[in-house]
Amino acid sequence: MKALDRKLLRDLKAISAQALTIALVVAAGMAGFVGSLSTVESLSVGRDRYYAASRLADVFSYAKRAPERVASQMLELPGVAEVQTSLVFGAQIDLPGVAQPLTGRMVGADPAEWSAGLNRLSLRTGRWPAAGSSEVLVSEAFAQVRKLGPGDAVFALLNGRRERLPIVGIALSPEYIFAAAAGGAPDDTSFGVFWIDRTRLEAAFDMEGAFNTVSLKLRPGASVDATIEEVDRRLRPYGSRGAFDREEQPSHKAVSQEIREQRVFGIILPTIFLAVAVFILNVVLDRQVTTQRDQIAALKALGYENGTIRLHYLKLAALVVIAGIALGVGVGDWLGRYLTRMYSDFFRFPTFYYLSAPWTIAAGSLAFLLAALAGAWSGVRRLVSLTPAEAMRPPAPHTYRPLLIERAGLGRQVGPQARMILRNLERRSARALLTTVGIASAVAILIGGTWWRDALDYVLDVQFAGAQPGDVYLGFIDPVGARVRSELAQLPGVVRAETRRSVAVRIHAGHRSYRTSLTGIDDEAQLWRLLDPQAGPIRAPAGGVLVTDRLADILGIVPGDTVRVEFLEGRQREPELRVAGLSRELFGLGAYMEASALDRLAGEGDVVNSGALFIDRTQRDDLFAALKRMPKAAGVFVKSALIDYFRSTSARNILFFTTVLTVFAAAIAVGVVYNSARIALAERAWELATLRVLGFSHREVAVLLLGELAIELALAIPLGFLGGYHLADLMLSLMSSESFRIPPVILPRTYAYAGLAMLGAGALSAWLVQRRLAGLDLIAVLKTRE
Repeated sequence: MKALDRKLLRDLKAISAQALTIALVVAAGMAGFVGSLSTVESLSVGRDRYYAASRLADVFSYAKRAPERVASQMLELPGVAEVQTSLVFGAQIDLPGVAQPLTGRMVGADPAEWSAGLNRLSLRTGRWPAAGSSEVLVSEAFAQVRKLGPGDAVFALLNGRRERLPIVGIALSPEYIFAAAAGGAPDDTSFGVFWIDRTRLEAAFDMEGAFNTVSLKLRPGASVDATIEEVDRRLRPYGSRGAFDREEQPSHKAVSQEIREQRVFGIILPTIFLAVAVFILNVVLDRQVTTQRDQIAALKALGYENGTIRLHYLKLAALVVIAGIALGVGVGDWLGRYLTRMYSDFFRFPTFYYLSAPWTIAAGSLAFLLAALAGAWSGVRRLVSLTPAEAMRPPAPHTYRPLLIERAGLGRQVGPQARMILRNLERRSARALLTTVGIASAVAILIGGTWWRDALDYVLDVQFAGAQPGDVYLGFIDPVGARVRSELAQLPGVVRAETRRSVAVRIHAGHRSYRTSLTGIDDEAQLWRLLDPQAGPIRAPAGGVLVTDRLADILGIVPGDTVRVEFLEGRQREPELRVAGLSRELFGLGAYMEASALDRLAGEGDVVNSGALFIDRTQRDDLFAALKRMPKAAGVFVKSALIDYFRSTSARNILFFTTVLTVFAAAIAVGVVYNSARIALAERAWELATLRVLGFSHREVAVLLLGELAIELALAIPLGFLGGYHLADLMLSLMSSESFRIPPVILPRTYAYAGLAMLGAGALSAWLVQRRLAGLDLIAVLKTRE
């Protein structure tokens, strides 16, 4: 072994504790990078493989009732390779022993198409339903939550008739990787998808020779926009609600949004870890090189080239970083597998894919290694460039001058110990600033990863207490007369009943357009409320249209502008309406107007398609029983059940992310604080030992050293609070979604948690340094002079 290699091992042993903390910071950043981006890769590849194997369609459209001959006409369109039609209806589902009405989506298709056509099903267990029977397949998520399987049966209200549907199998569909009722949030406890022979739905809904859903597969290179335009033209006479491509398919959109969010996590947070690791490594190596001035001089006098000496110290940095990278890759692989498995509970793929993509490991390793070596280079270059004679001399002492507070005339207000602490901080102000920023980064990371619980509470409060304060919401199979409101009001336990109507529209503003719904709201509505951008209540305008603030941003419009509203159902027309104002909506992007004005524009009279109930909860079971017998109701949503599902599914995920990020943030805090204190101890050992000999107690000397740490922590924690808020806001802007809005709401409990976690990390670091200070060999230290 070469002499410099033996020296390298001795140096590593001398700074082993500091090297360990640096390696842990690198490992935390590497684990976050590898884990998050491997999850992104796994979800993307799993999704794309599933789409390819199941032949997911490229274009989708709905109609009220279109004859089958129209499908044949669409098959002749340029670029269209295959067309497949089906029947899709909402239905109430009644499970034995479950009081709450559940919601089902009944999908009727030719049994031969389930395994050979477009949007192929994956049979998880059981068998395919017999042709012409009432047997059904049920979606896996709903079956698992409700403990259903082959041999069980459900009751469905199909167009007013209650039918028993035997379950013969459990299936997955590429159209329902993320299953949610139309316009609703995902809730596997109360919403399921059922596949049944098409002839059964044709008979139940009088749809012989017709369809209401169509999927198209395009040839490579075909124009999606041109196909959508032609599909809309052919289906418009039959109540089309507008065709859309795969990017607008609800399930695909949800999965893609989650992939984008994970990509943001995998880039933003590890970048902060990288910056902190570079800072620590630079400071530690700079100190290590400085204390070895005489050794460097001896090496140069013995004939070692500058490049050889530089390489020696860069090897030291590289070994520490490589150790952290190796640990981070292992932890990141575990983290990625856990995250991918966790997402498999929400996104249903037939096969579990986890891909530890080599490029993530290579890119992360290269980034950390190059950044660390660049940070180490500055300290090494400065000393290695000295001549041997100059390097043999100790560094010039610092220039001392009155403190800032002394120049301000406040020196007498501060005791001697405090002045010594402040003098050292002011003398090394750059290092103190970077240490403070490093600790603040740890606080920001902790807040940036754990504030989701606060945001969830806020969203639930605004959406379900402010915008939707009702207890039960239901949708109707078809628009019904407004008199249904009186029928709802007479149901058991109903204190207040309201109804409203929503119409599918496409809003055009210049060259921009967006497909959404236009909803009519009564002035007296209390169970559906419109909120302004400050979450205050507002009324639907008597004239014009109210749009959500995010929809206004997408369309580039402001109040007072005029938009063209293309009705996609009812009396299809395209009136121009004035934008009367903006509303705030956390879920979806909608438009609103006064109910009677919408009725006039739609041209179908005073009809509604949804209802809301405020109930006496002591009579809830009686109400549920009555709703199960209500033929018009296609879906019933109980708000309390949906909130419970939100909380139960999010609690586990939030706990996991909070735990992981707390460990990672603690690694940063301990790494920064411990190394800062250790370096201060190494630099001031002679000074502190002298004070001990002069009669200062161990406690007084420890205060001088650790007082700097306390001040840096006191400054860093509030700075980290501010940084955490802006980090959360940055991530939200990068993860912007059309389907929902999460505001950067951070409650005092999260700030308190982050602050206490950093104080704990600081206390641990202080205890470790204090132990080393207590074991200081005064005689050996006083013999040493820099």
